[in-house]
Amino acid sequence: MPGIKRKLSIENVNGQVEAINAKKRALSPPAPSIESRFKSGLFSPPTIQHYTKAYASSQPYHHGVIPSLISSDLLRNVRSEITTHLSFTPKETDIYKIHQSGDLANLSGLDSSSLLKLPSLLSLRDALYSPQFRDFLSHVTGCGALSGQKTDMAINVYTPGSYLLCHDDVIGSRRVSYILYLTDPDEGREWQTEWGGALRLYPTKEKTTKSGDKTQVPSPDFSVSIPPSFGQLSFFEVRPGESFHDVEEVYYPDSQIWGEDTKQWEDDVKKRTRMAISGWFHIPQKGEEGYEEGLEQKLKEMSSLNQLEGRADEFDEPKNIFTSYEILQSRGSRSVVGNGTSEGKDKENMVENGDYQNDILTEPELDFLLQYLSPSYLAPDMIEQLATSFSENSFLQLEQVLKPEFASLLKSHIETEEKHKTSDPSWVTAAPPHKHRYLFQSSTPSTSSNTKRVSSKTDPLDALLNTLLPSPLFRKWLALATSLSPSNLISHNTIARRFRRGLDYALASSYDPEGTNPIIGTRAGAEAEGETEEPQPRLEFTLSLTPSPGWEPPDPPASSNPSTPTTPATATSAAPRIEPGGTTIYLSTTPSSSSSHPQLPTTGSDPAIYQSRGDNDDDGGGILFASTPAWNRMSIVLRDAGVLRFVKFVSRAAQGDVWDVLGEVRVEGLGGEESERDEDGEEEEEDEGEEEEEDEDEGNGEEDGEEWQGIDD
Repeated sequence: MPGIKRKLSIENVNGQVEAINAKKRALSPPAPSIESRFKSGLFSPPTIQHYTKAYASSQPYHHGVIPSLISSDLLRNVRSEITTHLSFTPKETDIYKIHQSGDLANLSGLDSSSLLKLPSLLSLRDALYSPQFRDFLSHVTGCGALSGQKTDMAINVYTPGSYLLCHDDVIGSRRVSYILYLTDPDEGREWQTEWGGALRLYPTKEKTTKSGDKTQVPSPDFSVSIPPSFGQLSFFEVRPGESFHDVEEVYYPDSQIWGEDTKQWEDDVKKRTRMAISGWFHIPQKGEEGYEEGLEQKLKEMSSLNQLEGRADEFDEPKNIFTSYEILQSRGSRSVVGNGTSEGKDKENMVENGDYQNDILTEPELDFLLQYLSPSYLAPDMIEQLATSFSENSFLQLEQVLKPEFASLLKSHIETEEKHKTSDPSWVTAAPPHKHRYLFQSSTPSTSSNTKRVSSKTDPLDALLNTLLPSPLFRKWLALATSLSPSNLISHNTIARRFRRGLDYALASSYDPEGTNPIIGTRAGAEAEGETEEPQPRLEFTLSLTPSPGWEPPDPPASSNPSTPTTPATATSAAPRIEPGGTTIYLSTTPSSSSSHPQLPTTGSDPAIYQSRGDNDDDGGGILFASTPAWNRMSIVLRDAGVLRFVKFVSRAAQGDVWDVLGEVRVEGLGGEESERDEDGEEEEEDEGEEEEEDEDEGNGEEDGEEWQGIDD
């Protein structure tokens, strides 16, 4: 009976395979116990009591630090396996800039030959998510049971210029956040505090909203700094609106120390490799002890996205109060328009009535504008060219837009201001830090400032902010240069900003065209105007006033690819390119389906890799417009409601601070939805709506359950 013989043959083969495997297991040394993988005595009652007490008394919120968590031999082997076999993807968004591995939760899915290269890493992962260590963390933090099924961890490498900005880690079912440091343990190469890279914790203050609700608002400045150290574990319970933290920039070496010795400087850069395993412990999943039906959904509703778009917005600075151009007429800006002449008075009436029929600038108007703007940008032919270009592209970038004499006054003023370590008290810090941080001055147009002509005694920044840019005549020039009518430009919000080196940034935000921020001085009866379904865009201009050099990026090599995998060694092996940051970026939120990374699992596009719109027009996603800091450069953009805008973190390695003036102009009558205004002339507009927060703590953005797709030999 051939069939029976075949069956017996298969059974014999299976038996032989099992015998071989049993023999291998018998010859292999037994796996070390979970306890032996940790620091000796970690699970003893006195040690648990020590860390529990320290955690409960910690500030600004509960957190713990274990100086040496894992057996030194095991951790050194882990570091060796990582540096030898794993590759990393450079990732950069508005909130972080790092090199990252794949999701270590899926190591078990590797083929056997790959697993043989990573035994220590597997052993570490199993130890961290073991019942013993989960019970330890649960007891110390008092947070409740932790899942052993849902693991969530990745390796992150911070090289000079890398950072992670302020956020609270609240996404989905996360319960405890942790960082296990793998910095160089060898003598003479240990991490130095002055290199940066510290985990920094932000205190919060409880505030009461207008509706009577309580909310937590983070301070602009951190209060606790925890520098990296080999083998150290830092951890804290993830709490909505409370567990705000960031990772300090890893600083470039001071070039003045090494002078012209490029090799020594590059060697110093290579030392500053902040490697760490970071991740989260999640709430118990279905089938695990401690599982609670509906808890995960409840936590999602408490996520940071809801915090950002919710009740705490009223405590944001700046307030983004829009001022109607019409109210400026009653504040005395008519005296600037006409200078007291009969022609000027006629023009005053035209301005006051919003009756702009002329498509050219009159002599009195030019007389005012020529105090500030370059004559070339006021010529009719040039204005026509600008309008044509803007109609085709929806943006303009104008070099040397300010008149040379005025620009010189302004540059001297800014350079003097930048030398002051303590800023003028008129500059306010933008907050909260999980949205933005920079110094700013808001526009406060007044009659007295508007009647003065520019002279050597003029405060040029004040004149720019409170005289030129809020004026009806700048409104008219802006309208002509963008092929719009002045009557389309309804109100404006203008601020001067200073982004300080090593400190400041503005995270990605959109705006709500339906409006929730107040508009002062709107027209009577405006609420009766018609509405359409199309949302209105916003006209935005940024006048870059950064006097320092070094902002334009050098041309990358022809073969360069920002998503090319690296190893911890190669991440700093080439001569480092200092990227100072400070670039203003307009980013489409339309997803792309073409992005992929050689060694990382992907599902659609990876939001952590910038795409240029021109690289793949069909996808609709990516960068729409970017402008680096410069001197005397104006960018004008017609921005749709769904487009995100952010300013990249300014590195401490930059040669100066970033200075600019940002103007946001509400537009009506372009076929879009016109705003409803209440009877007292105030209009509300939601600004600074944040994009959905990613899995952002140290950039771990992998999808749960994705497969690990390879390692480097």
